[in-house]
Amino acid sequence: MPAQPADRRTRRSRTALEAALMELITERELAQISISDVTKRADVNRSTFYEHYTGLDDLAASACTALFDELVTSAPLSGSDTTTNVREAQNSLTGLFTHVAEHARLYRVLLGPDGSARVINHLLDRITAGAHSRVEPAGGGSAGHHDDLVARSHDPTAAFTAGAVVGAVVDWLRWGCPGTPERMSALISPQLLAAVSGREEPR
Repeated sequence: MPAQPADRRTRRSRTALEAALMELITERELAQISISDVTKRADVNRSTFYEHYTGLDDLAASACTALFDELVTSAPLSGSDTTTNVREAQNSLTGLFTHVAEHARLYRVLLGPDGSARVINHLLDRITAGAHSRVEPAGGGSAGHHDDLVARSHDPTAAFTAGAVVGAVVDWLRWGCPGTPERMSALISPQLLAAVSGREEPR
């Protein structure tokens, strides 16, 4: 069935608002951005904003979903191969930290002291789901259904892994990303690999 005009308007409005926020984040801290700033940059009415989002944190979480999913894809947390070796884990983590370095300004704003707790929790949920998907039965989920995966079962090991990844990323950003992505992956891959490989299937 063709998309209804209202659906197209909704997508256009959300895309414009999310793009406006991402542009503004490159210019100033999240705490210094107002809803009026976003609506003016997106050229939409304030009432339109509230048709789609409850507030700025809600918009930030939605706007960053694609970026977070890219990070999850680069992390050694998704996929069904439980025999991943240290070299493969290091390669995956190198990709993760390379991704973070490429978007360092955005991640510093979103995850730093003046960032958003809602955005951080959103990122933790996405990575937890990526780790959880390792033990999903074939056909039980996909990268497009991370939130559904999180809701299916309690998985403390996946949550622990997500916390470790986010903690390492936040600390690296806080110190100005010292060392190379390769150095970071070499330092933490043995611990992360042990957590992922030693997990039990959630019940």
